[in-house]
Amino acid sequence: MASVCLLPLVMAAVVPVTTQAQTISHAQTRRKAPAPRPQTGGVIQAIEVSGNDRIETSTILSYMVVQVGDPFNQDELDRSLKTLYASGLFKDVTLHRAGATLQVHVVENPVVNRISFEGNSAAKDEDLRKVIDLRSRAVFSTQTVASDRQKILQVYAEKARYAATVTPQIIKLSHNRVDVVFQINEARQTLVNKVSFVGNKAFSEARLAQVISSKEHVWYRFFSSSDEYNPERLKYDAELLRRFYLRNGYVDFNMIDATGELSPDHKSFYVTFTLHEGERYRLGKVEIRSALRHVDAKSLYKYVELFPHQWYDGTAIQHNADDMQEILQAKGNPFAVVRPEIARNPEKRIVNLLFDVGEGPRMYVERIDINGNTITQDKVIRRQMPMAEGDPYTSNDKKYTKEILEDMGYFSSASVDQSQGSAPDRVNVAANVVEKPTGEFSLGGGYSTDIGILGNASLKQHNLLGSGVDAGISGTVGYYQKQADLSVSDPYFMNRNLVAGVDIYMIQNSYQTYQSYSEGRYGITLRMGYAYNRHLSQSWNYSLVDRHVNNSFDLGYALQYGYGYEYQPSVYIRQQTGWSLLSQIGTELTYDTRDNRMRPHSGYVLHSGVDFAGAGGDEKYVRAKFDAAYYVPLDSITGSHDWTLSFKAGTGYLVDWGNGRQDVIDNFYLGGNNLRGFLDGGAGPRSAHQMINGVLVPAAGQEDLIGGRFIYTGSAQVNFPMPLAKDMGITGRYFVDAGGLAGVRVRNRYTNYKNDGANYTPISGDSVTPRVSTGVGFSWKSPFGLINIDAAIPLHRYRNDRTQVLRFGFGQQF
Repeated sequence: MASVCLLPLVMAAVVPVTTQAQTISHAQTRRKAPAPRPQTGGVIQAIEVSGNDRIETSTILSYMVVQVGDPFNQDELDRSLKTLYASGLFKDVTLHRAGATLQVHVVENPVVNRISFEGNSAAKDEDLRKVIDLRSRAVFSTQTVASDRQKILQVYAEKARYAATVTPQIIKLSHNRVDVVFQINEARQTLVNKVSFVGNKAFSEARLAQVISSKEHVWYRFFSSSDEYNPERLKYDAELLRRFYLRNGYVDFNMIDATGELSPDHKSFYVTFTLHEGERYRLGKVEIRSALRHVDAKSLYKYVELFPHQWYDGTAIQHNADDMQEILQAKGNPFAVVRPEIARNPEKRIVNLLFDVGEGPRMYVERIDINGNTITQDKVIRRQMPMAEGDPYTSNDKKYTKEILEDMGYFSSASVDQSQGSAPDRVNVAANVVEKPTGEFSLGGGYSTDIGILGNASLKQHNLLGSGVDAGISGTVGYYQKQADLSVSDPYFMNRNLVAGVDIYMIQNSYQTYQSYSEGRYGITLRMGYAYNRHLSQSWNYSLVDRHVNNSFDLGYALQYGYGYEYQPSVYIRQQTGWSLLSQIGTELTYDTRDNRMRPHSGYVLHSGVDFAGAGGDEKYVRAKFDAAYYVPLDSITGSHDWTLSFKAGTGYLVDWGNGRQDVIDNFYLGGNNLRGFLDGGAGPRSAHQMINGVLVPAAGQEDLIGGRFIYTGSAQVNFPMPLAKDMGITGRYFVDAGGLAGVRVRNRYTNYKNDGANYTPISGDSVTPRVSTGVGFSWKSPFGLINIDAAIPLHRYRNDRTQVLRFGFGQQF
């Protein structure tokens, strides 16, 4: 029958191990009378072991220092007793001499039957089992349980629950077995109640609080962990403050101390940063010294991005040195090294800067090892690395390799280590990765201004069988759109620097909220691309698409049911109805220097592309496009990495050749994503009136947006952190958009009132006059998906342009 030991096991662990080892019998230490010590002298003729049930006698003898034939030496007997206790197998050990026989009586520790946790919710059972040493079917020991208790408390300390308590309880079972239950009281999180700065004069506490990652607890940080106290975060914050001061000219800055003090009630922490700012320095002379052959120092001054008398910025100096080093290595100096050296002048408060350009040690790659790739094939990783065996090795290679491994998207973490090779100028490189799941099955929903309420399901594998092949199938069902896609891409087709893929898709759009027709597309696209270098790449595609324009409103139907003439689509739309086949070849050239393609903060990207339709099919046109984006970090002005200024511009032109259909669905459209504040396609040419039975009927409520041949767009945007919501993943933006669309492209124009008769349909909005809008927006990485909201007001618009002040969307579609 099971029984419960109500006395917490922690109390049992208070007995010092040294006390146990110094006695002959552990059981007798609990009695007042001291245990008799075996008489010394004579030789051990035999050793008798008793009390053992599970543990073999030979095992017990192997732990003992004394053996048969050894003398009865008190020191050796004490050492034997200690080694038996140190094995952790026994609860009690007694040594007794009976003549020439040494009698060893043991009481075995019980065996752990089951380990369980009660009261835990912030930490899962499986996470706690990973940190403890106790295991089922292992030998129970109080020392191990006490140690495991501390490890569990450490887990909760990392979760900012410093007031948590862990009480081990032992449930005795039959056959010398026990169940171990860790009774946990998680307590409330110990949050940061106050952050203070001591010694700051140049910057206010509010400004420094923006620099560090630790934040004071407030009610709206329920989605963030920044207000949880963490000693490691404190070290990180100290480094952030050091970099901030160095970036702002304080060369002599010193972080004296960064401490976290627990309140007496264990409910909160008080964090204090004690610092010494020192004096602020400006940049003095900027010089370059070159020891490279065929590289003159004067030729390098054009790469200097700094100027005298600006405030000293240690980060900018290091970036400039790295950029110069990369340029030299790319120009045939693989071992070039640029070292920035500074010389302080405290009297003038200036820092003179010298870029010392020389040649580092010549190192070559002897061997490349890939470790940790249990799924991804070796060749998939090796082909992406910027080096191979025998190549020159530089510090930049190490940095780029790590970036490439992270950008592959197959690994949760990646690191690159180097070790000495077989010779002083040889190095072995080890790429260490930790695989992460690359399969994805998702079910979701949301809403967007474009396609209304939507549901989405997808099944994707981004690293099929470890080959790097990306394959997926997805479907979207929305109020105004239905879509299905099957896509396969091989990033290294035929083991070459060649991306190849195929897309098979079906799209049905019913945008009859602002158009009087619906459109269906069923097609296949073949893709191929290659990279010339890290920045320049080119892609090609061929599309064969069967399109159908239908469901245009019938005038007779509209009149029969009382809708009126205003629902009659224009002649330009009625001419589009039916099937058409598009056979199109396209190419795009991209030059990309952005630091991050998903969330760019600096750099620029240029896209230029051409689509040629007419290699078969019904359409015959050439469509050219050019887009550019430039990102300016505002770190030096704001002191924060979360501010970015971006400029975007684009233009396009479509020209017909031959006798194609000239369908309006191939035209450029302005509004929506490329011109916020205006309806999709709402800025530009549209048919507004028509002649029906000799009567001019206004159709302003059901205008047909017909697009145009020529488009240009421009945008300036500032991305910034929301003052009270940064920790919730909310970022803001302010933007100004501009654009124009002109050049009517229809099969026939019916804009002459006298000659076109019943087909007379004027076209308005055909003007290159820029439309301008401005507004604000925000993005929230919520638990339900990314939410985007933009509110824009048109500042300048053409007569009858259709506007849309609020534009928003959420769900997996974005």
